Amino acid sequence: MGVDRRTVMLSAAAALAPLGAARAREDDTLAAAAARCGLGFGTAVGARGFASADYRALVERECAVITPENAMKWPALSPGPDRFTFEDADRYAAWAAKAGKALRGHTLLWPRQDRLPEWVKAYDFGPKPVEACDRLVGRHVATVAQRYAKRVGSFDVVNEAIDPATGAMRDSVLSQASGGLGRLIALSFQLAREAAPKAQLVYNDYMDWGTGSEKHRLGVLRLLESLRKGAIPVDALGVQAHVTAPADRGAAQRRERDWRAFLDEVTQMGYKLVVTEFDVDDREIVGDVAERDQQVADYGKRWAEIALSYPQLTTFVTWGLSDRFSWLDSFRPRADGQHKRGCLYDDDFQPKPLRAALIEAFSAAPARARPST
Repeated sequence: MGVDRRTVMLSAAAALAPLGAARAREDDTLAAAAARCGLGFGTAVGARGFASADYRALVERECAVITPENAMKWPALSPGPDRFTFEDADRYAAWAAKAGKALRGHTLLWPRQDRLPEWVKAYDFGPKPVEACDRLVGRHVATVAQRYAKRVGSFDVVNEAIDPATGAMRDSVLSQASGGLGRLIALSFQLAREAAPKAQLVYNDYMDWGTGSEKHRLGVLRLLESLRKGAIPVDALGVQAHVTAPADRGAAQRRERDWRAFLDEVTQMGYKLVVTEFDVDDREIVGDVAERDQQVADYGKRWAEIALSYPQLTTFVTWGLSDRFSWLDSFRPRADGQHKRGCLYDDDFQPKPLRAALIEAFSAAPARARPST
């Protein structure tokens, strides 16, 4: 869906070639390199990036998939009960359609208390809170999924339902009203499937391969197992992949074993994988810009190579292409106050080593049958 004719032809050629036979080319775009191994490549675009014609042109050149960064989230779409404002989300959908790009839906339900619309936090669920909560969540999920069913090839149906500190499901006004978050998650996927029967349905979360993420990973595995046992229509795990490059260059090798064990369990349950929000935080790296950029590229490439080794991986999406519009500076700033450099392009839209590293990783990856978004 939304992949241009040239990308489809490149993918078909890759499928007929021996595994790992592709080579990076000087004129490669990220989308073309990914398509040759059967992947859809894309990025998230926020309001500031969307307002820049130069940035939109960069995205159109490099990407086959576009994710609206915030425009399809509940607070952006619904200013009050029974009220929807689709103008911003529609603009992204129209842009993607005009540019011939696939559109990812992010996200139908984000059940974190701090990410709910303010009016939901104060909502009166009345004497029958379970029924009222089902109606509230169900109306939102079904309305949004149905509106974009013909444009969105992949929906992040539920986002970050697991508390990383405990591995349990998050607590919020929704979980309290419904008697537990599990039933709302199941309801959301069921309604999304009814509204968008052809879309890939994704559970999305930010568990990572670092130390301290063990409870988070275990909680996600428990959730995925329960969804599979309940025959809930979940197609894939979305891996946010906001990774932090450590000062210790040997950390990646030590972390790989536990991360592979986690991905093995996910894929053995029958789930596909989607990298939904990739970037590399360099807050722990010291040195000049060139040294930092190279360490970001090396670490990001190794993480990508592990993900790409799984044939279940269908799509690879970065959380922005340029440092100019990255969210990273507002999240745990560097101790030295310097601008973070975690994206594939710098502030002036010039390519950085991480871009070349990802193209090399895509070019060396095992071929998949076809791009999927």
